Amino acid sequence: MTPSLGRRALAELIGTAALVAVVVGSGIQATELTDDVALQLLANSLATVFGLGMLIALLGPVSGAHFNPAVTLAVWWTGRRDRDGLELRAVAAYVPAQIAGGIGGTMLANAMFSEPLVRLSTHDRSAGHLLLGEIVATTGLVLLVLGLGRTAQQRLGPVLVASYIGAAYWFTSSTSFANPAVTIARAFSDTFAGIAPGSVSPFIAAQLIGAGAGVALAVALFGRSTTTPATAPAATGEPELATARR
Repeated sequence: MTPSLGRRALAELIGTAALVAVVVGSGIQATELTDDVALQLLANSLATVFGLGMLIALLGPVSGAHFNPAVTLAVWWTGRRDRDGLELRAVAAYVPAQIAGGIGGTMLANAMFSEPLVRLSTHDRSAGHLLLGEIVATTGLVLLVLGLGRTAQQRLGPVLVASYIGAAYWFTSSTSFANPAVTIARAFSDTFAGIAPGSVSPFIAAQLIGAGAGVALAVALFGRSTTTPATAPAATGEPELATARR
């Protein structure tokens, strides 16, 4: 039986909180251990890959392990004519839960490393090439999530989604936030993973453009009919996702 909406929303809140705690916490730990930025990013990306894969495997059967408003919107949009698709009221519950969970995860990571619970980031990320990186990262993530659903390979979600986010840390200029909830949350930590509040809106706009492009590519590649159920493993952000840091 499909879990209740309350339980699914709780899974999204807890999962996003845990994901952001991994992203922000590992970023702080990395900067305390080394001054080498490449090693910092490597440590941050590896922690995110392992944490994200575990969270998708654990919470995917409950809520689909979206942890990402862009993924939630994409899954809803492509399945809105499907009787088993994600209902609009679930979107209205998931997105606030993801944002609240992300902010809570940032505060938890800050607390674990004796940082102020809330300190707005001063890390500007407003350059155009970074926004292009976010479009590319989110396009790939949404295409992967929808593609796994449409080819009935959801069981591979924990490995493939986490692997994609890990790769996108390195091949995108933005280090692949690819997640509006994670982007908002990371504005509350003036550490390695932070993003200045002024950079948040452009990043989210780029992510939504990428989500739309990912949906369009999924339709072009797999057709309009969808087999993606409301509980398909579909995280990000990071991380995913999704996410990353510099």
